[in-house]
Amino acid sequence: MSFDTRVAELGLELPVWREPAGTFVHGVESGGMFYTAGHVPFRADGSVIIGKLGDSLSVDQGAEAARWCALGVLTTLRHELGSLDRVARFVRVLATINATPDFGFHTQVANGASDLFVEVFGEAGQHARLAVGVSSLPFGIALEIEAIVAVRPESG
Repeated sequence: MSFDTRVAELGLELPVWREPAGTFVHGVESGGMFYTAGHVPFRADGSVIIGKLGDSLSVDQGAEAARWCALGVLTTLRHELGSLDRVARFVRVLATINATPDFGFHTQVANGASDLFVEVFGEAGQHARLAVGVSSLPFGIALEIEAIVAVRPESG
């Protein structure tokens, strides 16, 4: 089954493509791999989820924010690769979580992104992962998700 079709079947609405907000690109393809930049939790309405896990955000709210980040990763993959069908498999995911020093549920928050990747890509969505907490992120965003993805060559 086509991954692009799977997104539609699941009723997922990918966020609108946004130009980078700095001197970087959203992703780079090199040597059969695609490396994404950190993706922030933009909701469908364009607002960003702000807050700190363990303070103003619950674990469930953090997992929802991670899911929005993952949808942004899919937007980047589709935009840069032309189709999600070029994804061979997710290799590694990094979740950087804005958290209080005593917060201990980083992996549960990161599952919001990991679960979405598996929901869309099945076994090819399984990946190695690191989930870490940091004392702050730009503009107070809740978290960022980045991914390393193995890609198929362009057809044609």
